Amino acid sequence: MAQPLILVTATTRRFARPYVRSLQKHGAGVVIATPHKAPPADDPLGGATGLLLTGGPDLDPALYGQASDPSAGVESNRRRDDMELALLRLALDRDLPVLAICRGMQLLNVAFGGTLIQDLPDHRATHQNGRWESAYHQTYLAPGTRIAAVLGIGGFFRLNSRHHQGLREAQKSPTLLASAYSLGDGIIEALESTAHRWVLGIQCHPEREDETPRAFVRLFQRLVERAEIEAG
Repeated sequence: MAQPLILVTATTRRFARPYVRSLQKHGAGVVIATPHKAPPADDPLGGATGLLLTGGPDLDPALYGQASDPSAGVESNRRRDDMELALLRLALDRDLPVLAICRGMQLLNVAFGGTLIQDLPDHRATHQNGRWESAYHQTYLAPGTRIAAVLGIGGFFRLNSRHHQGLREAQKSPTLLASAYSLGDGIIEALESTAHRWVLGIQCHPEREDETPRAFVRLFQRLVERAEIEAG
């Protein structure tokens, strides 16, 4: 079979590196798209047969019909927003496999017509001893969902958190299925599309392998496997 090729979106190539390493461990080729070096207009996906949307800055609230809350500390990058939305919609039209992480999951919800909570202080990373440290929380992942099938297990997990925006049921797109929740506050921790073969979003950062249960690396493995099938 042809080598699977994954398009990875990020603000800069440097921020893409942890995700790229996680994909390459499973044999994927990688193309990186940034706001400053987007794929050519005649081939936006760059020949990729899978899409990985990574973490990064906040989404522009205008994309989901809201004004920016002055108290929320919103820091957005509209060029990246527009680039990723166009790539995501093209991937969805082609029914390609998509894995959306953190900001990526939020973008997935907005692309399907949902909204966001602009500030969630309890989910932020904190600056300690000269570095940013992840927050942690208990999450329930529903058995029987597609993400549980990928991981090989459902139930309760201790997961990392490095975001300050997100969604609950009131903000969720009605066309997406929520498959995991933060136990403390009901923040949705995973989404999946029932209208596509393999479109998954997760709020934690599985590329930080020392901060998430070992099973979560299977998200990258399965994305590569699905992209390999698409590559023929």
